[in-house]
Amino acid sequence: MLILNLIPLCVMSISGGDPLTLSDEKLEWLLARLYGIRHVEFLRIGTKVPVVLPQRITPALTRMLKRYHPLWMSIHFSHPDELTVEVAEACGRLADAGIPLGSQTVLLAGVNDNVKTMRDLMQGLLRIRVKPYYLYQCDPILGSAHFRTPVERGIEIIEGLRGHTTGYAVPTYVIDAPGGGGKIPIFPESLVGRDGDDLLLKNYQGRLYRYPDPGGVAAKQQPFNRYLH
Repeated sequence: MLILNLIPLCVMSISGGDPLTLSDEKLEWLLARLYGIRHVEFLRIGTKVPVVLPQRITPALTRMLKRYHPLWMSIHFSHPDELTVEVAEACGRLADAGIPLGSQTVLLAGVNDNVKTMRDLMQGLLRIRVKPYYLYQCDPILGSAHFRTPVERGIEIIEGLRGHTTGYAVPTYVIDAPGGGGKIPIFPESLVGRDGDDLLLKNYQGRLYRYPDPGGVAAKQQPFNRYLH
């Protein structure tokens, strides 16, 4: 069973059951009819196939997909060991077909819940032309307890990436809110507060900086003197 989600800004997201397990003919039938909907501006395919079955990404498939631009693809990666020669070739064929590629990674205890593994994965993705997009907190679903980590672990990993690699390699850490609340970004704290007309900012090294930002209601709030020693 495929899941079709109509997202604001007229994006139709096709996920799964993995849509790339369909035959080329059935997938093209679906794409053509979705693009026949007047208010659908572009499509996004969510898939794991380029990672687990890279030989599925054939020249015939990419030629077909190329006919349905604008088309984006979110690929699910979990570990740098998945970045094989075959996977790189599959992603290269998709990228050469003009399909922007983004990664979605779930934070998994014992699999990728440390800075080095995540940095190797994110930097490796860039080398095969996949932009790190989302790092998901593992959902509290039945059977997943052994994979779940504290949210603080995800924040530590993002802190271990920011400033220590290119910004292109830093995904947005998100929690998919229960009850249809959508993806909520979780960021390390960088805006410490305000002192008069200055914002107080903390960089990736933990150093504090002042940034002039006069005016506005926030400028009249109490100064954050405790951060100024």
